[in-house]
Amino acid sequence: MPKKVTPIKYTARDFESIKTAIIDHAKRYFPDTYQDFNEASFGSLMVDSVSYVGDVLSFYLDYQINETFIDSAIEYSNVLKLAKQLGYKYQRNFTSSGTAAFFIKVPRGSTGVGPDTDYIPTLKKGTKVGTSGGVTFTLNEDVDFSVTTNRIVVATVDATTGEALTYAIRAYGEVISGYGTTEEFVVGPFEPLKNIIIDNPDVTEIVQVIDSEGHEYFEVDYLSQDVIYEQVRNRTDTAVSAPKYSLRPRAVARRFVMEQQNFRTIIQFGYGSDSTLKNKPLSDVSKVVLKKHGRDYVQTANFDPSNLVETDKLGIAPSNTTLSVTYRVNSRDSVNATANSLKIINSAILEFPVADLNANTKQTVFSSLEVNNEEPIIGDVSLPTADEVRRRAIDAYAAQNRAVTKQDYAALIYKMPGKFGAVKRCSVAQDPDSVKRNLNIYVISEDVNGLLVTTNSTIKENLKFWINQHKMINDTVDILDAKIANIGIEYVIDSLPDYNRFEVLEAAKSVIQGYITRIPFEIGEPLLITDLYKELLKTEGVRSVKDVKIVNKVLGNYSSLEFDIGDSLSPDATVLFVPENVILEVKYINTDIRGTIK
Repeated sequence: MPKKVTPIKYTARDFESIKTAIIDHAKRYFPDTYQDFNEASFGSLMVDSVSYVGDVLSFYLDYQINETFIDSAIEYSNVLKLAKQLGYKYQRNFTSSGTAAFFIKVPRGSTGVGPDTDYIPTLKKGTKVGTSGGVTFTLNEDVDFSVTTNRIVVATVDATTGEALTYAIRAYGEVISGYGTTEEFVVGPFEPLKNIIIDNPDVTEIVQVIDSEGHEYFEVDYLSQDVIYEQVRNRTDTAVSAPKYSLRPRAVARRFVMEQQNFRTIIQFGYGSDSTLKNKPLSDVSKVVLKKHGRDYVQTANFDPSNLVETDKLGIAPSNTTLSVTYRVNSRDSVNATANSLKIINSAILEFPVADLNANTKQTVFSSLEVNNEEPIIGDVSLPTADEVRRRAIDAYAAQNRAVTKQDYAALIYKMPGKFGAVKRCSVAQDPDSVKRNLNIYVISEDVNGLLVTTNSTIKENLKFWINQHKMINDTVDILDAKIANIGIEYVIDSLPDYNRFEVLEAAKSVIQGYITRIPFEIGEPLLITDLYKELLKTEGVRSVKDVKIVNKVLGNYSSLEFDIGDSLSPDATVLFVPENVILEVKYINTDIRGTIK
């Protein structure tokens, strides 16, 4: 006798629908077995229990399905994992960088005019300076006080004769937040895809990896990438328009990728060993000769990267050695510095041009060293939200490490390595005054308090260097500062009669503050005033919203940009439009949002 097929209602997903389906099933197929549908019966308890379990399982099934797609994922860790699959590289820590002015006093020369050149030193790369708040910065380049473009003034004079005794010299150098530290790892026998884990949560970049045999390992974006481009100081072309650095290709067999997750840094090597390296790696890809062996034909014009190092094992992994890993560490959670806050010399490295000098005079020169930052040092930004990561990952996947569209440029800017700093917001627009493919890139950064500030010249220079590697050859790009328009929000509401008016007013303010914090402004993005009405109406105790008004803040510590609110409103006063180079900001969220209740 064939088995009876009992239909099951698979569309029941929540507690009530599952419970109803179970009861209908029992009434239809077991009318004589079960007839007690009283809410107080034991059978009702079992039906409720099964419905409860079914509802929970249905919820987790839906939740897990949603978490497998980047468009619907909610958990931050899952968004990061899905973004990684799309090629987005998450950076937990950013460095801030800027220009610092260094001052030093040098005794006068034997002629009595000008400083003694024997005592004009060079401040070496690696010198550490800091702020009173405990943020440490490291000098990223040598500062030569003998350069003729440095400013020299008389510092002290003889009270009797009026002759100069010492001269003060000012020179500039680039500083970067954090300090370098070195950690050693003992590596045993060969292990494919070897991992090295650094537990320090404040790592910003891997500076150098060298094994005990002297082999250096280089960081790449992907292990399949066996050519890097070294940044070499341009000392041959002295023209004003010449780039500060030039790129030189180099083939590398020993390489690694860095990944940051769960407050730790992972260094991942390939699965090749020294035995897979068939020949000596080439340091210059231009010296590669394709093996034709006298053939009278050419099968392809494509370049085979395996000819560089003759290994397809994703790089050489270290074995039976000791790895010396040098990495940069941030000294504080926030490493941005306001103007004129860099005052402390933590450790200076001075080198004098002449070895045999008076020790006391050298010490006097050493003790006179001072530092100051004339403009803010920025580059460290707060971590992107889940929505920002989602958007940047999708854009990064579409960009594919090249810049063709405006969205590609924005994706690449946000992917700039943390060691070069970062911008908080960027916007790309076609230059309307150019007949060529000229693009205007507007950028803005944030200070130590998370407020918007103008991006400094060092970050923009790094951004220029980064973009040049990916942009179309016929594109011209201008990196410009976005203008900040500080605004305030004023509203009038009416409360329900059974609610405390002051509590309703405070709750409405909290709702608007949460909305502004949750949905940050982009450059050129309009403000939808209707959304403010909707948020206020969601507040418990609010009966109606009488008015919402946007005001421009320009006095005191606000931005000097005078933004005409009236001319920028839409005809129905529901949208506040802003120019493509302007970004809105509620600077002081506690005082710039004000409400009145009637």
